Amino acid sequence: MDIFSSYNLIIEASVILILSFWFNSLSRKTNIPSVLMLIVLGIILQYVALAFVDQLPDLFPALEVLGIVGLIMIVLEAALELELRRDKIWILLKSMAIALIGLGLSAWVAAWILHSLVPNMSLIQAWVYATPLSILSSAIIIPSVGRLAEKKKEFHIYESTFSDIAGIILFYFLLGQLTPGEEVGAAGVAGGILLTVVIAVIASYGIILIFQEIKSQAKLFLLIAVLLLLYAIGKKFHLSSLIIILVFGLVIANMKLFFGGPLKKYLKEEQAKQIYKELHIITLESAFVVRTFFFVVFGITIVLSTLLSVRVLLISILILASIYGIRFVLLRVFLGKDILPQLFVAPRGLITVLLFYAIPAEAQVIEFDPGILLFVIIGTSLIMTWAMIRDRKKPVPVVVDNEDYQIEDLEAEEE
Repeated sequence: MDIFSSYNLIIEASVILILSFWFNSLSRKTNIPSVLMLIVLGIILQYVALAFVDQLPDLFPALEVLGIVGLIMIVLEAALELELRRDKIWILLKSMAIALIGLGLSAWVAAWILHSLVPNMSLIQAWVYATPLSILSSAIIIPSVGRLAEKKKEFHIYESTFSDIAGIILFYFLLGQLTPGEEVGAAGVAGGILLTVVIAVIASYGIILIFQEIKSQAKLFLLIAVLLLLYAIGKKFHLSSLIIILVFGLVIANMKLFFGGPLKKYLKEEQAKQIYKELHIITLESAFVVRTFFFVVFGITIVLSTLLSVRVLLISILILASIYGIRFVLLRVFLGKDILPQLFVAPRGLITVLLFYAIPAEAQVIEFDPGILLFVIIGTSLIMTWAMIRDRKKPVPVVVDNEDYQIEDLEAEEE
């Protein structure tokens, strides 16, 4: 039986999408992240496929493309939901500070652990391996925090997006230090970010002004193609391309802010709003499809036997402990006592996998066991799942006739 024939692949892809839709519904009721269910589905499919074939095809190229497109769609989806208002400036700045400091400290501690416990790993190589393990996964966080209070949800969206962007910048900066002739100093990195922001702002204005004039009904996928093109070209020139996607999403979601004063006369508000609404729907649907196949394919590529090593277990537990220890201190400093469930919402996922596979051969360390990557991803996802379920079950305080009562979340009961 050829399980990779054209019609069988169509059947398999359709069943996976149907299951993913059901997983999303189940996730809303249980707070178990749908991506965790998709990874488990991928692991199951791996063993089912091996019952029919001796060896699975190389799925890494598909995983890489799905990851890149998925990252773009997820960041764009998040940016389209963010309102830039004066009353939100503090949560934005706090989120950025926590994301950047958390990334730096987590990577530093993880690098020290890897350098100490993995044979033949230099300190700079340890930093390269530690960085992906220190980046929050917006691909997991954004779909999982929809039921939280608005301020907490916004905090997680900002924090995970900043963590993604900063983590990618740090990763490629570190790779440059390993490649002779490509070393880039801090000034070069700052200059690259500034250049990217300028390009992103100019491109965003240009795209909106051009596309509001296009009458064709098929212009939204053309718009997505333009964004993908800008992202890919930016990467070729070693720019922080994710910033382009983030800035465009913020500009179109906050048109009145960016097209104020003399620029207002150039904006056709009705047409631009229609582009925003339709783009939001297409982005949401595209992110769902790409995220589904990425995590299923990732599950198919997982080798469970890598989790059986004592050294893998030790290193992974130490890294997990450092993640939540650092996060606890930062949240208490910046947010005060109300840090639940935010403390435990720190999953690793899409970016971690993508950057791990992007480590070039000359920077790789044979003694590093991929089981560490898998253990940290699954461990942080399970901890987040536990925290979200626990938060969902907490009684909600209300005031009736000046007396405090504890009532269960009625919405949760209805579902």
